[in-house]
Formats: sequence, structure tokens, C-alpha cells
Amino acid sequence: MRRSYDKQFKIAAVKLVLDDDMSVAEAAEALNIHYNSLYRWISEYEEYGESAFPGHGTALYSYQYEIKKLRQENEGLKNELDMLKKYQAFLKRKNK
Repeated sequence: MRRSYDKQFKIAAVKLVLDDDMSVAEAAEALNIHYNSLYRWISEYEEYGESAFPGHGTALYSYQYEIKKLRQENEGLKNELDMLKKYQAFLKRKNK
């Protein structure tokens, strides 16, 4: 059976590595978890901070996580659109 960990456990595990200068291997062994899981948790925590791990948090965290993802996607799409507009203007000048 696959074990699941709540948000508080994951954040505590991540902080052992980030704040207490424990190696990932040491922390994983001490907590009896796989080191790949801990690496994944660290990445998610570094990207989303306290709103990471929404699946084990409250519904509010889930919505905040989704909004953050959508905002990032929206920003990326805006950047792509701006680039395409600049490229289009460049092509118009070149063809004249």
C-alpha cells in the first residue's frame, strides 16, 4: 500500500534540508521516506512556497495553487504573443 503524507509533514521534511542543512539522503533516511520523494517535495516547495502540496491541504490551498498555475501560464502566453507581434512587425518592414 502506498503511504501518503500530509502537508505539514512534507513542509517539515523540506525544511530539514533547506533550513537545518541536512542532506537529502540523511533527512530521507531519518524520516523513512524515499529520497526522490523528498527531492520532488523540495522542488515543489521552492516553486510554490507555503501553497505547495495542495492535495493534502485545504480547499483554499487547492484554489490558490490552481490560480498561481493559471497566472504563470497566462504570463507565458502574453510573452509569446508579444514576441509574435514583434516578429510580425519585423516581417512587414522586411517585405517593403
